[in-house]
Amino acid sequence: MSEKLKIKLSIADRVYPLTIDPSQEEGLRKAAKNIEQLAKKFEQNYAVRDKQDVLAMCALQFASKIEQKGIEKAEGTDEATERLKALDLLVSSKLGIK
Repeated sequence: MSEKLKIKLSIADRVYPLTIDPSQEEGLRKAAKNIEQLAKKFEQNYAVRDKQDVLAMCALQFASKIEQKGIEKAEGTDEATERLKALDLLVSSKLGIK
């Protein structure tokens, strides 16, 4: 059984103690850093009333990026499928397969 690691992450002026697998540490620290940077950007560029609004905007930003990547991936898959079908038809027609 692997050892757990106890870390503390600071997000929006709050400290969150976590017990994690060591393999998760780098990703969690990078995620916390990205949230902090985006929160500061929102605070500087928009009239934000409180940290909860900033965090909600950060969550929306990150979630929309994930959703957009899923949409783009699905569109790419659909395009590849259509091209493969066209190629299959072409090969089948040349080989006389119906």
